[in-house]
Amino acid sequence: MGKGQDLYKKAKRIIPGGTMLLSKRPEMFLPNNWPSYYSKAKGCKIWDLEGKEYTDVSIMGIGTNTLGYGNEAVDNAVLQTVQSGNMSTLNCPEEVFLAEKLIELHSWADMVRFARSGGEANAIAIRIARAASGKDNVAICGYHGWHDWYLSANLSGDEKLNGHLLPGLSTVGVPKELEGSVHPFHYNKYDELLELVNTKNIGVIKMEVSRNEIPRDNFLQKVRDLATKNNIVLIFDECTSGFRQTFGGLHKMYGVEPDMAMFGKTLGNGYAISAVIGRREVMEAAQNTFISSTFWTERIGPTAGLKVLEVMEEMKSWEIITKKGLEIKEKWSEIARANGLPISISGLPALAAFGFDLGEKSLAYKTLLTQEMLKKGYLASTSFYASTEHSDEVLNMYYEELNEVFTVIKDCQNEKQDVYELLEGPVCHGGFKRLN
Repeated sequence: MGKGQDLYKKAKRIIPGGTMLLSKRPEMFLPNNWPSYYSKAKGCKIWDLEGKEYTDVSIMGIGTNTLGYGNEAVDNAVLQTVQSGNMSTLNCPEEVFLAEKLIELHSWADMVRFARSGGEANAIAIRIARAASGKDNVAICGYHGWHDWYLSANLSGDEKLNGHLLPGLSTVGVPKELEGSVHPFHYNKYDELLELVNTKNIGVIKMEVSRNEIPRDNFLQKVRDLATKNNIVLIFDECTSGFRQTFGGLHKMYGVEPDMAMFGKTLGNGYAISAVIGRREVMEAAQNTFISSTFWTERIGPTAGLKVLEVMEEMKSWEIITKKGLEIKEKWSEIARANGLPISISGLPALAAFGFDLGEKSLAYKTLLTQEMLKKGYLASTSFYASTEHSDEVLNMYYEELNEVFTVIKDCQNEKQDVYELLEGPVCHGGFKRLN
């Protein structure tokens, strides 16, 4: 074990869950052998605690760094803010300027509230929407964070949220009184949503514009029309999808306008900033309920957000990362076909993912891929979150190395080798699990 795994063993003794983010747990990648911690990150490169360099062709800070790690323009803007003072008794003007820019990019929106994480933004949006609608019940589609309001969907059945990104989410600690307040429906299944609206006194519809599927049969417009007809507040969660395929929310590409939308991840390129935007008649409800937090007023987040939007607009980053994502999906397909391995490819182009369609050994093959690519100097799994720093040279080398690993997996599938004998540690986790 290296320094990273040694430190992670200590972390699990003093930090419940080992780290604050499930998606960064080493068990989600390569149990016992993942580097776990970094000393430096720049471009699409990461250095571990021992100074070893890796190329990140994985999740790039969980999708936060579309401009790459340590973008110089963004970092310089933040450094100026640090030198000028990040916090004071007075408010920072940047939050007003950032609000103006987000409204400019979304002509249907009139007002903005800021937070520092996607989970917070989701909780804020739900509070405001419930206050505006006067109803408690929410219909949801997609992943919307960790707060009680969301996990309460599992109170009426532990598997209710399994089709919404993370399986196995426990309701321990969630008040049982919330049961029946949140009702999941599946993407592109309009009839499911219609049934909820007709039977559950729904006041809010909250959904991702798209994650693993594109809308079919005018799905998004049907949802919009249903919400309008029934005086339901429609929220698009764009914490993940925003600024990846358009300059703004993904909903702009489909021409469907919500009543509220949230942005996170890409908005700060690694700095903490999230936003809730909405129509005035909905957002004004925020003044009738208490939503307030000290560090939502610090200066670094809005400063980073403003500079990120400036850099994105100048280089048209959404076009660059979409092109790279489409290319990598095509290359995955080619490599899989060449090795006779069935895979399923999903996700927005800039948030591409694949899975092995190989039955009970699929997670073992995913673990083997991560293990062998790590040896070659890559942080790689079955997801690729594109950044502007992923050059053609970087990606072409990645394809060559990945093909070699696929060849090993093919040998395992053809019983020339045993995947479990090749693994140097346990199989990776496929969802939420309690750690020992």
